[in-house]
Amino acid sequence: MFPTDTLQDKGKLFLQILIPILITQLGMYAMNFFDTVMSGKAGANDLAGVAIGSSLWVPIFTGVNGVLLALSPIVAQLVGGDKKENIPSAVRQGIYLSIVLAIIVCIIGYFLLDPILMTMSLESEVRYIAKHYLVALSTGIVPLFMYNAIRCFFDALGQTRITMFITLISLPVNILFNYVLIFGKWGLPALGGVGAGLASSLTYWVSLFISLLILSRVRPFSQYEIHKHFEPPSLHAWWVQLKIGIPIGFAIFFEVSIFAAVTLFMSTYSTYTIAAHQAAINFASFLYMIPLSISMALTIAVGFEVGARRMEDAKQYSYLGISIAVIMSIICGAAIYIFDDPVANLYSSNSEVIDMTKHFLFYAIFFQLSDAFGAPIQGALRGYKDVNITLLMAFISYWVIGLPSGYIFATFTFLGPAGYWVGLITGLAVGAIALLTRLVSLQRKSHQHLRLKNEATD
Repeated sequence: MFPTDTLQDKGKLFLQILIPILITQLGMYAMNFFDTVMSGKAGANDLAGVAIGSSLWVPIFTGVNGVLLALSPIVAQLVGGDKKENIPSAVRQGIYLSIVLAIIVCIIGYFLLDPILMTMSLESEVRYIAKHYLVALSTGIVPLFMYNAIRCFFDALGQTRITMFITLISLPVNILFNYVLIFGKWGLPALGGVGAGLASSLTYWVSLFISLLILSRVRPFSQYEIHKHFEPPSLHAWWVQLKIGIPIGFAIFFEVSIFAAVTLFMSTYSTYTIAAHQAAINFASFLYMIPLSISMALTIAVGFEVGARRMEDAKQYSYLGISIAVIMSIICGAAIYIFDDPVANLYSSNSEVIDMTKHFLFYAIFFQLSDAFGAPIQGALRGYKDVNITLLMAFISYWVIGLPSGYIFATFTFLGPAGYWVGLITGLAVGAIALLTRLVSLQRKSHQHLRLKNEATD
C-alpha cells in the first residue's frame, strides 16, 4: 500500500489489491468444489459423507478464520501510521493465536464429533466416511490456521499477489492429492471420501511451507525478520486481536450457518426442491466471492488510510469499493437472467430440478445485489476497526429478520419454498441500510475528530 492523490490512482491501486484476492477466493472455492465432485466419482456414500463433513466443517472454519482476519486491519493501520517496528510482534502473536485456536478446535471436535453425527439420521457407512473425512482433515488444521494468519500479513502490506500465487500452486496440488488418495493410485489404497480429507490436510501443509519460505526469503516480508526472533506469547496482544476478531468471526459464522438452517427448514419439501435450492445457493455462493473479495480489499485500503489519519482518502476508498461491487452485481444479475438455463443444467439433468433451479436463480439476482451493498460496507467498517456493529447486524439480518420472515413467506403465502429466499433478501437489505448508516456516521465523526485535533495542534 502507498498514498494516492487522485481517484483514478486509487482505482488502479484498489484493483491491484482486489484482483489477486478474487482469484485467491475463487481458487479456495474450487478446492471445495473438486473435493465434492471427485468424492462423488468414488461413490454415492463418499459424496454424502464428504458433503456432511463439509457442512459441519465450513461454518467452524470460516468463523474461526474470521478471528484471524483481525490481523489485516491491525497491520494495515500500523503500516499507514508508519509504526512498522510494531508489525513483527503483531504477526508473531497472530501466528501463536492461530495455533492455539487450531488446538482448541481439534479438542472440541474430539469430544463432540461422534455425538453430533449420532444425532443425524445417517447410514452407517456415510457416518463413517463423514467422521474419518474430518479426522483426516484435522491433521491439517494447525498449518491451515497458521497459513491464514501469515496470509493476513501478506495482504495487509498490499501484496495480495503472493496469496494468489500460493493458491494457484495449491489448487493443482490438491487435485493431485485427491486423485491419488481417493482413487488409490501409485500403489496407495483407495480411501474414497476419507482421502479427500487427507488430501486437504496435505495441501494445507504445502501452503504453509510455501508461505514460510516467502516470509523468510522474499522482500519486503523478510525485512520484518519475523522468523528470526522468538518472543513469548502475550495474552494482552491476543486480547487486542480477539476484541476485533471475535465479532468478525461470529458475524461470518451467523452468515454461513444461516444457509444450513434454511436447508433444514426446506427438508419438509420434495427432494427435487431441496436439490434445486442447493444448486441455486451454490451458484450464489460462487458469485459471493466478488463482494467478499472487495470487502477484504477494502479492509486493507481503508485500514491503511485510517492508520495514516487520511480520513478523506479512507472515505473515497469506501465508496469506490461499494460502487465496484454494485456494478459487478448488476452485470452478474444480467448474466443470471440471460443464462439461467445453462447454469441450471450444470447442476442436474432432471427437468423438474432444472425448472426449479431457474426459479430460485431469479431470486438469486436480488440476493447477490443485496450482498453487493452489505459485504463491502462490512469490509470498510473493519478497516476502521468498527466490528461490533457488523456482528450485531449479521445476527439481526439473518436470524431475527431473514429466517423468521422467510418461514412466514414460505408457509403462509403463495411463494412456497422461494419465501425463504425473499426472507433472506429482506434481511440482507435491512442490514445493508443499517451498516451504510453506521459507515456514514462513523466517517462524519472521524472527520470531526481529526479537524478538532488539527485545530488544537495549530
